[in-house]
Amino acid sequence: MKNLETSYMGIPLKNPVILGASELSSEIDSLKKAEQAGAAAIVYKTLFEEQIQLEDLQFDELKDEYNDIHAEMTSLHPDIDRSEIEYYLVKIRNAKESLSVPVIASLNAVNESSWFRYARLIEETGVDGIELNLYQTPTQFDLDAAEIENRQIAMVTEIKKQLSIPVSVKLSSDYTNILHFAKRLDEAGVDGMVLFNSFFQPDIDIEKESHRRAFNLSKKGDYKQSLRIAGMLYGRVNAAVCGSRGVFNGDDVIKLILSGATCVQVVSVVYRHGMKQITGMIREIEEWMERKGYDTLDQFRGKLSDSVLNKNDNLLIYKRAQYVDLILHSDTIFGNMQHRGF
Repeated sequence: MKNLETSYMGIPLKNPVILGASELSSEIDSLKKAEQAGAAAIVYKTLFEEQIQLEDLQFDELKDEYNDIHAEMTSLHPDIDRSEIEYYLVKIRNAKESLSVPVIASLNAVNESSWFRYARLIEETGVDGIELNLYQTPTQFDLDAAEIENRQIAMVTEIKKQLSIPVSVKLSSDYTNILHFAKRLDEAGVDGMVLFNSFFQPDIDIEKESHRRAFNLSKKGDYKQSLRIAGMLYGRVNAAVCGSRGVFNGDDVIKLILSGATCVQVVSVVYRHGMKQITGMIREIEEWMERKGYDTLDQFRGKLSDSVLNKNDNLLIYKRAQYVDLILHSDTIFGNMQHRGF
């Protein structure tokens, strides 16, 4: 049997396949199925500050209903559920205690104070690490990219100072220069980076002339941008790089590791095909390693990264100029054209 062990954020993993944050990673039954299927770690469902703010608003409204209660009626209390943050903390602590694989929390906050407060509360649950989701939808015309990035770097730097557990950042692919931002995060001391987050996008129903909410799963092949950036970062940052978005089978995992990724996160493929897909991915990696004569992941990790290819004077693979080479030499493009009679 091949050795698929790796390390992410300084956390030892038995293989490179992690179940990413989603509704699938919020219930103990699902988490245990993922563990049984072979998932090396779990990223627990993301805690969103917006849902906490909504819960707080509902809480305030309920309190207002009792403004006229007299002092002698102090034995009566509003019928208010536990706060969302307390509920989340209880559930993630339960997940950590119930599983043998590492459990990583996921946080998406808005206000600076919220990032710090919730990160510290999450650490107290005993999780193995925390993943920060930095995505920010542009809503202000007078806020430039540099200011947004500076705020995010400052926030991550402070969280790293306040926490003792490993910290990773799940990135959007929308940064103007993702390489520069990743380097700044690395200098801030992050332990890992996830490439990339998938976000819900607005859509419109043209018959009803109204906005509609769509559940947008990744498609096979969406990993390619993650592969490109992982290949550029390998050997140039200390943080571990985790590939995400559109990882559907063992071949996709192998490609990302060849480019320099340490591990991958999967979500959409599990929604489509169930937890058994994790087992299949692990088997496919082992079978490929057997055919190729590899005993460990380290023997081929980063073999096709930009920094390694640079040493061999193959400078264009991850650069835009490679587009020209692709058009001129692609067997796929011209083979298909000839097959169709062009």
